[in-house]
Amino acid sequence: MTPSVTHVSGTVTGDVEVRFTESGVAVCRFRLTDTPAQWDAAAQKWSDGTPIRYVCTAWRNLARNAAESLVNGVNILVKGRITEIRDNAVYLSADDIGISLRQRIAYTDTSLPSPAAAAPVTPPSPPPPASPSPSRPAARRPGNPPAWWEERRSSGWSGNGPAAADGTPLHVGR
Repeated sequence: MTPSVTHVSGTVTGDVEVRFTESGVAVCRFRLTDTPAQWDAAAQKWSDGTPIRYVCTAWRNLARNAAESLVNGVNILVKGRITEIRDNAVYLSADDIGISLRQRIAYTDTSLPSPAAAAPVTPPSPPPPASPSPSRPAARRPGNPPAWWEERRSSGWSGNGPAAADGTPLHVGR
């Protein structure tokens, strides 16, 4: 009977142990705990179920990489084969291991941010407030008198409208 392949997610519990066989092959062992959530219909809420404990073993490059990457408390995903169940633990021979991205960001050698990404960023200074240009007339807002009204009023004129170039008042119909 061939061992069944399974996918497991959980939290690394404790330190990763790495050893080498007499022929120099790396082998590592670590513990993993998965606490499934269960729906409590009486309380109408989710609660933690009974923790499932795994003892995982990895070989060769996977063992070396796991020993360098895994630490206590990190959430991971493991694809492996169940080799036995004893002492209230499931024993897995790991074929692949991945860091869970649910709670953290993972970088690879090729995706590491550049040193410039860690440099503090100084926000640009805000531009000075714009002052109205004397060469451009201010935009007329609805409900305000036209610009010529203000010009004539400030020069002492209080007539009914604009004047022609020779100073004679122009009639403006309503």
